[in-house]
Amino acid sequence: MLNQSIVQDVISQALSTGGDFAEVFVEDRLKNSITLQSGIIDNSLSGRDFGVGIRVYHGFRSAYTYTTDFSKEGLLKTAQNAANAIQGENRLEPQSFKSQTIQPIHPVTQMPQSVEKTRKANVLKNAYDIAKRHHQSISQVKVNYLDEEQNVLIANSNGKFVEDKRVHSRLAIAAIASNEHDMETGFYGPGAVQGFEFMENLDLGHYATEAARIAVTNLGADPCPSGKFPVIIDNEFGGVIFHEACGHGLEATSVAKGKSAFANKVGERVAPDIVTYIDDGTLQNEWGSINIDDEGNLPQKNVLIEDGILKGYLVDQLNSRIMDTAPTGSGRRESYRFAPTSRMTNTYIAPGDSSPEEIIADTEYGIYAKYMGGGQVNPATGDYNFAINEAYMVKDGKIDKPVRGATLIGNGPKTLQAVDMVGNNLGHGAGMCGSLSGSIPVNVGQPTLRVSEMTVGGRKEEA
Repeated sequence: MLNQSIVQDVISQALSTGGDFAEVFVEDRLKNSITLQSGIIDNSLSGRDFGVGIRVYHGFRSAYTYTTDFSKEGLLKTAQNAANAIQGENRLEPQSFKSQTIQPIHPVTQMPQSVEKTRKANVLKNAYDIAKRHHQSISQVKVNYLDEEQNVLIANSNGKFVEDKRVHSRLAIAAIASNEHDMETGFYGPGAVQGFEFMENLDLGHYATEAARIAVTNLGADPCPSGKFPVIIDNEFGGVIFHEACGHGLEATSVAKGKSAFANKVGERVAPDIVTYIDDGTLQNEWGSINIDDEGNLPQKNVLIEDGILKGYLVDQLNSRIMDTAPTGSGRRESYRFAPTSRMTNTYIAPGDSSPEEIIADTEYGIYAKYMGGGQVNPATGDYNFAINEAYMVKDGKIDKPVRGATLIGNGPKTLQAVDMVGNNLGHGAGMCGSLSGSIPVNVGQPTLRVSEMTVGGRKEEA
């Protein structure tokens, strides 16, 4: 992507004003997206983005610049801009590069760039047909296809020089069910660190039908009651509530500044002993998995909470200095336009001993959240609110009628403490996570679990 001599000169320039560490991140990204709506291809875009980001440290301070000018002169100018923001006592010389060969742990058999667009379009058409035929109330279906190939080079003044190829594929299916009074939406968006083989092996019947079924179910649902109830949260994307309300609070981005509800609590009990919370970027081909992070470090299985005891945090290189601890392979960024910081990969609650059927049967009255939606959280306090995309009442240990308009309101650490049953059916769901370093692919996951009490906000029907 760039030869070593140029990169070495750029790093030397970045250190010219006394920085004690410098890093170069080179990115070449190829992206394809196709949208099908109302049965026809509505949009088809292909693009390429190339750029270089340069970062300099001095102690706990850092400066970051980036450019799309990859001439030597342009790179040296960008490096000088970063250096000018840092004033140190001594000028350091970068170490000689030690090239690393990364062994991909997420096999890809069909590179998306080699696949004809007609084959990709056929996937969208098949998904559309399945969802549209599900029920007569399905008035609209929209299907988005995405694939991208990201090639990166990461080099730094400590001698690191490593290259990596990342491939992502995702299909997003949204169905709208409507009648003369109302309309409701259902959504499913599976994705993986794979090539086009992901699309060929995808169970379109399941995902397209589920998107349509959710919309139809909500169309006929009653308003959800408000109050405090036991809440059963289903597996897969149900884990988004703990991703947002707890996961972000375990990132060094907030912990190092003391702006996290979990700061300075390593070794303390933060959950019942049935809760183990893990972030693992090594899970093969999962949507949030990586071969290396965006600082060139290998991913690892980070057990954040074990049997209810807080064990550690997700730590990037800069915050590792502040916290005086080792990085955890968690430095991630959307692109060269962002400096990396600590981020999640595949974060999930480990499976427990209860079956989903046992959890439901043990609940006399409550809410069953089958599919979670989006939400908001304050990492400093852990306070959150989340929408439920598909919900049901639970009565006398059985799932009862569907309800709509439900939201969950609470505090992440307190919700974690209130988990009283954990299922044995771990599943993962794909999503995009936004934070200081941009939007990145992540998996959220959990088995079915129950929170003994949560505040549920409902929705009144319009007159």
